[in-house]
Amino acid sequence: MAFDLDMIKKVYDRYSTRVEAARKATGKHLTLTEKILYAHLSEGDAQKAFARGVDYVDFAPDRVAMQDATAQMALLQFMQAGRPQVAVPSTVHCDHLIQAKVGAVADLNTAIDVNREVYDFLASVSDKYGIGFWKAGAGIIHQVVLENYAFPGGMMIGTDSHTPNAGGLGMVAIGVGGADACDVMAGLPWELKFPKLIGVKLTGKLSGWTSAKDVILKVAGILTVKGGTGAIVEYFGEGARSLSATGKGTICNMGAEIGATTSIFGYDEKAAAYLKGTKRGDIAELADAIAEHLTGDEEVYANPEQYFDQVIEINLSELEPHVNGPFTPDLAWPISKFATAVKENNWPTQLEVGLIGSCTNSSYEDITRSASIAKQAIDKKLKTKAEFTITPGSELVRYTVERDGYLDTFGAMGGVVLANACGPCIGQWARHTDDPTRKNSIITSFNRNFAKRQDGNPNTHAFVASPEIVTAFAIAGDLTFNPLTDSLTNENGEQVKFDEPQGIEMPVKGYAVEDAGYQAPAEDGSQVQVIVDPKSSRLQLLEPFTAWEGTDIKGLKLLIKAKGKCTTDHISMAGPWLKFRGHLDNISNNMLIGAINYFNNTADSVKNELTGEYGPVPATQRDYKAHGIGSIVVGDENYGEGSSREHAAMEPRHLGVRAILVKSFARIHETNLKKQGMLGITFADNNDYDKIQEDDVIDINGLTEFAPGKQLTVVLNHKDGSVDSFAVNHTYNAQQIEWFKAGGALNIIRKQMAS
Repeated sequence: MAFDLDMIKKVYDRYSTRVEAARKATGKHLTLTEKILYAHLSEGDAQKAFARGVDYVDFAPDRVAMQDATAQMALLQFMQAGRPQVAVPSTVHCDHLIQAKVGAVADLNTAIDVNREVYDFLASVSDKYGIGFWKAGAGIIHQVVLENYAFPGGMMIGTDSHTPNAGGLGMVAIGVGGADACDVMAGLPWELKFPKLIGVKLTGKLSGWTSAKDVILKVAGILTVKGGTGAIVEYFGEGARSLSATGKGTICNMGAEIGATTSIFGYDEKAAAYLKGTKRGDIAELADAIAEHLTGDEEVYANPEQYFDQVIEINLSELEPHVNGPFTPDLAWPISKFATAVKENNWPTQLEVGLIGSCTNSSYEDITRSASIAKQAIDKKLKTKAEFTITPGSELVRYTVERDGYLDTFGAMGGVVLANACGPCIGQWARHTDDPTRKNSIITSFNRNFAKRQDGNPNTHAFVASPEIVTAFAIAGDLTFNPLTDSLTNENGEQVKFDEPQGIEMPVKGYAVEDAGYQAPAEDGSQVQVIVDPKSSRLQLLEPFTAWEGTDIKGLKLLIKAKGKCTTDHISMAGPWLKFRGHLDNISNNMLIGAINYFNNTADSVKNELTGEYGPVPATQRDYKAHGIGSIVVGDENYGEGSSREHAAMEPRHLGVRAILVKSFARIHETNLKKQGMLGITFADNNDYDKIQEDDVIDINGLTEFAPGKQLTVVLNHKDGSVDSFAVNHTYNAQQIEWFKAGGALNIIRKQMAS
């Protein structure tokens, strides 16, 4: 049975009226994206058309989802909001804090023991405020959401950048920071700049080795890691309708890697089948009744150039399997060209580990296609050359594939099944290696492959591909091997080739599970006590950030001028630091330790202007804070790309950084900075980045007249007495400027609730 069916009925009951109001307001046919957005306006029926990429709009999402690493800070903030219960259906999923080391059972038991304090906190907070709680081992947030909560035409926000996974079932699902989640759980509107629209027309049909993963690997190569910024990607066409619902989820999931706000597919027969297969036939019946509103208008898809800001067309019948990487998910290689690329770039050809699963590719279909390759290795007497791991995405899928014999197949070819958790995908991996700094290659079916992302080794060349391609590479142990065309030598000295992978979209005998891992909240949480030990190193109650002093900001020290890619992994690393996600002061000791200092090309080494000595970034900033001195961080393009983790915004705020000045921001990170009352500004002329010197004292002028669309001025007071001054831009609207003045959005929420 479906969760929150009454809520879904209410959403569907108003759909026709909302869509017709939107058509009237815009005077045109509508894309699916526009239908869902206009159907979720907090004001109700649309009264006017909104300008894409310009207008900030208030929405009313249907639900909120949080994973355990980000839920801690989101719920610590919510506890300050003054509400007795969440205003919309919300869930917490314990998937990030389980480290992959030995195998599923041992790793899960270790995690439950090590993280007991955090799990108990999250369970009790969920119990108190009416939040559904998914225990450790239940599965990864995105797959659990797809299996239980996603519904066509809905709108959801989640405190994880891969929340768009739910787009596979036709939902506008957007990754946000915990402060945004706090707003929605408190019953307030959620603000988003009305997105631009990118249409991807899929023709033909997948066959052979090519899978849904290859669609997004191809799109990533076309759009790059920032090409989707500020846009929602809508897939359509006969090719889209031919893909499984979980395959669509894979494509939407990894849309986060092109910077897209989210990605989405329309409701169709595949979506209906998946809903029925996951015991949500009642939702499929409701969706069938309004099916015309759960896809774009026919006129839109007939003439997409008239309705989308950009249109891409991909013929699935001609699409090759792809391998993307290393070090960035948008470096796309068709399999026919990959071996040459490996040789020409001198990447390590020996493959050390192949890893499949994670939130991106751990559906029943993914597992069966991968297992069909593993079975061939056994039957053809091929010995697996690389380590091989399998990460199921949920207990529902794990239990079902075990029942159907696929886990035994992986075990027979040398694979190790890990816990139903994020694990190696987010750096929660105690990798077996004799040299953690060695230049080496791994390949995964995950979504991200930034340097040090999986194992902390900057010399690990991580590549991304479909689960079946990863499995074939792991067996071969050689990145120059092409599983579509090349042969391998088996234990008998014979030359053998792989046949095409075979998969099953959904289990013939249906899904099965003994304990899915769900814990319902108390009907009355008023008597539930949430206790945080003041001596805890893992959890810390929050203190409100201070309000703006009402003047221009003068005398800032340059903390760091970051060079090149600076993702949220660089700003606030995951891996071993995840254990401090509920303790702002402790986790702030990882602030910007991965960023490369422009002046010495070194990570975590900046000049302390008070001592003249070089030292760690957090320690230097703490020294400035102790002396009452503010600082500024300078960055490059697409600053803050990657994970939604708001810690990357909260840590600088907590330690006294006053402003972040960059060439451009990733969407979620820029919003997180604004929510925390931080000043996030961009160069009007990117060449001004070069003017900033290590010993500068920096002023920011114009804040006393801070207004939407009005530039601010940065003044660089150089050590030699000379001065440079230049204009900087910002995207703050009137409401966001109030957040800045109040010291953060939460300060305003608290006042509203108190009154």
